[in-house]
Amino acid sequence: MAEYTHLEKIRLQKIEELRAEGIEPYPTRAERSHTSREAIVALEAAESGAPEGQPAGEVKATLAGRIRATRAMGKLTFAHIEDGEGKIQLFLRINELGQEQVDFFNKMFDLGDFVQASGVMMRTRTGEPTLQVHSFRLLSKAVSPLPADKDETLENGTVLRHAALEDPELRARQRYADLAVNPDVRETFRKRAAIIKSIRNFLDDNGFLEVETPILQPLYGGAAARPFTTHHNELDQDMYLRISFELYLKRLLVGNLERVYEIGRDFRNEGVSFKHNPEFTQLEFYWAYADYLQVMDLTEQMVGHICDTVFGTRKFTFDKDENTRYELDFSSPWKRIQMRQGILDTSGIDIADHPTAESLFKAIVDKHPDQKPDPGAARGKLIDFLVGEFLEPTLIQPTFLYDYPRDISPLAKSIPGDPLTVERFEGYAAGFELCNAFTELNDPLDQEQRFIEMGRDYTDDEEEKHPMDDDYLRAMRYGMPPNGGFGMGVDRLTMLLTNKRSIREVLLFPALRNEE
Repeated sequence: MAEYTHLEKIRLQKIEELRAEGIEPYPTRAERSHTSREAIVALEAAESGAPEGQPAGEVKATLAGRIRATRAMGKLTFAHIEDGEGKIQLFLRINELGQEQVDFFNKMFDLGDFVQASGVMMRTRTGEPTLQVHSFRLLSKAVSPLPADKDETLENGTVLRHAALEDPELRARQRYADLAVNPDVRETFRKRAAIIKSIRNFLDDNGFLEVETPILQPLYGGAAARPFTTHHNELDQDMYLRISFELYLKRLLVGNLERVYEIGRDFRNEGVSFKHNPEFTQLEFYWAYADYLQVMDLTEQMVGHICDTVFGTRKFTFDKDENTRYELDFSSPWKRIQMRQGILDTSGIDIADHPTAESLFKAIVDKHPDQKPDPGAARGKLIDFLVGEFLEPTLIQPTFLYDYPRDISPLAKSIPGDPLTVERFEGYAAGFELCNAFTELNDPLDQEQRFIEMGRDYTDDEEEKHPMDDDYLRAMRYGMPPNGGFGMGVDRLTMLLTNKRSIREVLLFPALRNEE
């Protein structure tokens, strides 16, 4: 059972009193003729259409929203209500309602309650659009006050917000309250939805087909990550939440669907950080007869389209922390850096000179004694270490890092004449990875050999190894067209474009530890 505070007990008592008077505090039906914005627009239209010197035509409206501020002044009361489009003022006066109804509102209605009010739109002496209320009723009684003291309306009509919900932990745990009291948070998630819509529009307009692939999979694949595992009782077999869409989407290329994409959730049983959440939204597309260079160009076009259509600019400010601000420009062309050269420039180590894990590990500790790579790591993991420690922090402006070692890219085609390097790029901005792409491997024999090599390179207890997928190999043997593949974290893109430092800020319900 919940333990109620003193204020909550007072509100519970009001609920009992309302029901004793035959008033249901949670009625089944609600009515609304206008949103707050629509009511204001209707008033402005009536005012602009009125002959000069004549009063505007009457605009009747029924509004609904949450009470955010009240100010009782004897025979009249002002209140502000908020709906999904903004705030609007209510004006309750004994001339229209009678003293008993005004007193009833002041006594029984609290901040946070949802109210329905009908009346006529007007302007106050200060010019504020206002609903002169002729009738009202309660739509939903808030038992708990929102985690903000109140909105205070000053004598001049200015509304001041006090004690807004700011604690990041509490905001993430109680997103419903965060959304209710912080309009900028609502705007962030509207922007996120617009970003996803813009991605869909761009890909649809470029001939891609949106598809859906299994979330529960008998074998995970498409990335090196630890999966979440569950069990299907009827089939009596273990299943995995997908870590990637890749291997299923590429099966569709075998079936002559030449351009496919999916936007959905991936799940990886890994650490939580400012840029990682166990479940996240991913975009992946696969494009028959294209290579990674064409995908680079399409990526620039797609991100530019998102910037233009959602924000109207390609220049953004991103605050990495309180002391570091980046001015990012997503205009084409993005900077392009070959991985080997980038690692050499930033760490002083040429990975081509170290073809084994042992040699590369020794080079790292000799050159950088203060660094602590895992001595048992595979060569690919050590290269990832060099990128993360030395190169990645320098990639501030949108940049394509390209041409990766084969041993960390088991699904990509080798560069002609260089079997140890593959046609892969990752897009970076503000010092972290934004997207990943390949000229996809379509040789089933080569693919099988790489799966075998991956199994040999990783230790038995390695949690992020890429498993052998026999059905995917069977699909490849039917013939897969050459193709370019692409993956991008929608959450990270939203972080960059809305200037949010943590992935929690762009996920409605991020993963959190239990409160206790």
